[in-house]
Amino acid sequence: MKELYYQVAGHVFVLDTNGHEDAVDKLQQYDPFQTDPTDDTVFRLQIVDTPLASDNLHEEMRQQDEGQEIVVGKLPSGDPYFEFWLGTKRSSVLVTSADYKSGKIFVERSWSFGLNNAIMVMYALTTANSKTLLFHSSVVSYQGRGYMFLGQSGTGKSTHSSLWLKHIEGTELVNDDNPVVRIGDDNEVRVYGSPWSGKTPCYRNVSYPVGALVKLDQAPHNDIQRLKGVKAYAVVMSSVSGKRWDSQLAEGLHETESLLVQLAPFWHLDCLPDEAAARLCCKTTSNNNA
Repeated sequence: MKELYYQVAGHVFVLDTNGHEDAVDKLQQYDPFQTDPTDDTVFRLQIVDTPLASDNLHEEMRQQDEGQEIVVGKLPSGDPYFEFWLGTKRSSVLVTSADYKSGKIFVERSWSFGLNNAIMVMYALTTANSKTLLFHSSVVSYQGRGYMFLGQSGTGKSTHSSLWLKHIEGTELVNDDNPVVRIGDDNEVRVYGSPWSGKTPCYRNVSYPVGALVKLDQAPHNDIQRLKGVKAYAVVMSSVSGKRWDSQLAEGLHETESLLVQLAPFWHLDCLPDEAAARLCCKTTSNNNA
């Protein structure tokens, strides 16, 4: 048995490999986040390589995205479960305690896929009441700040990041799909790299004060406007992962999202996929931080 400890955005979690170190070795994106053992962890996940009986599962929700599917529900015992599907085949099942702080993943196939998803789900759930949000976003750094691009799948988040990287000197990619935002006790808003970055490998253990959160929409022109209040809150809600039908988690998410809207600048960018859009966005949002 080997225990591996990781730290993402200041939160430490532990993975009990249960003799499956070879499977964990394939998850090289976690290497930059390894840390020393500690008792102060947000969750513990144990790998189990026996199938879980699927009788009497109570399904609550399912979500599909680009050939992947997650099914969420409860076992007869009341414990939450999460099924991870890749195409038409179930990869694994995650079963957690009621407070999500202890979990077992029953792996059937596609070890890396199932294990990675289980870790990400447990991270989002156990940090929801700690002023921490797991975003769907592409993020770049520029002049010491992080700039987050938000929007539905296909709106050009990665494309806009690539335009900054190509045309704006000093820009670096922080994360291309699932960065973490955490609000400190001093109300500083920081964005962190994570082990989860979608189709673009970018697993950097770095963090930056948030310079701006920018909602993108494709348009035949380039125009940027400031967002505040309810409009900014709606952007956050549509961009953050979480189990919102769990009232305790939903309250934590709501409080953090509301605080984020008060502390960080939000913008809406109608744009073409061109250099001018990147320069307009950079000039407007970075000047706001001057």
